[in-house]
Amino acid sequence: MIAILDYRAGNLTSVARALNFLGFPCRITHSHEEIKRADRIIFPGVGAAGKSMENLKELGLDLLLRERLEAGTPILGICVGLQVLLDYSEENDTQCLGIVRGRVRLFPRDMRAANGTYLKIPHMGWNEVAFTKDHPVFKNIPPQSAFYFVHSYYPDPSEPDQIAGKTEYGISFASAVAQSNLVAVQFHPEKSGPPGLQLLKNFCLWDGAFSQ
Repeated sequence: MIAILDYRAGNLTSVARALNFLGFPCRITHSHEEIKRADRIIFPGVGAAGKSMENLKELGLDLLLRERLEAGTPILGICVGLQVLLDYSEENDTQCLGIVRGRVRLFPRDMRAANGTYLKIPHMGWNEVAFTKDHPVFKNIPPQSAFYFVHSYYPDPSEPDQIAGKTEYGISFASAVAQSNLVAVQFHPEKSGPPGLQLLKNFCLWDGAFSQ
């Protein structure tokens, strides 16, 4: 069973629908016992970093996530579920989980496209991801595949070898990270059509093994 972490962060049912479509049993839950029994964990999120961390701590899921990570359970973070893995977020001046070293930063307000037009914040819509690691979760995804993004803040890992994918939007930013049995993406695979479904399928079949 795949546990979809319920910490009142929204977007949970769309992840469950995608997994059900792919034929993988899942449960939206904040039960510690169910999460401990799960073969894999998906850590999604929509909303603000401050509230997300508040909810995680209130439910005791901050410590449980770290415990399951150390136990070797494969974990997939999505959107805010990537951002709060880092040390700190500029959003709400938030101390985060510190599982991935680095900070979450607000996009610069004066970014321009190649043609000189100003780029809107939030970064919303389809954009390409250049995967930089030969990771099992990114297998069989065609090059230049586009995924769906909605975010005003971006992850900035301090250790380059944790970066597994990059995206261009005024600046180049890390749109995927990977370390040991953890992989996390800034985009929403559950809203990204065939490439997103392929990523989710890969994760549901992944045993958590990955060497940098």
